[in-house]
Amino acid sequence: MPRIESYSFGRMLINGSLYTKDVLILPEGNIVSPWWRKQGHMLVTDDLAELLAAGPEIIICGTGAMGVLQPAAELKKYLAAHNIAFIAQKSAKAVETYNHMSDTGKTGGCFHLTC
Repeated sequence: MPRIESYSFGRMLINGSLYTKDVLILPEGNIVSPWWRKQGHMLVTDDLAELLAAGPEIIICGTGAMGVLQPAAELKKYLAAHNIAFIAQKSAKAVETYNHMSDTGKTGGCFHLTC
C-alpha cells in the first residue's frame, strides 16, 4: 500500500513522488492526481466514483488544511448503506489515520491538499 511520507499545505509526498494537486488513493495502491470534484469544496458520491468502483471497505478523507472540504449528507448515507466506513478529518490528521489504517482491509483515501 502507498505510504504518505509527508503533507503540508498544497503538497503531499507519497512513496517518493510529490503531488501538488488533490489526490485519490485506490485500495489496490493506484494514485489518481489531479482529483477534481464537481462542486469544489462539497464532496458528493460522484466525486468518488473511481474510488468506489475499486471496492473500498474504508475511506479516509482529508478535508484540507483548514477542513474546508465538506462531505455531503447524501454521500454519508450512500457509504453507510454500502457498509463503507468513512472517516473525514483535516488533511494532516487524515494522513496519520490513513497511514495507520492503510493495511486494514481495503482502504482508500481522498485528500484535499489546500484549504
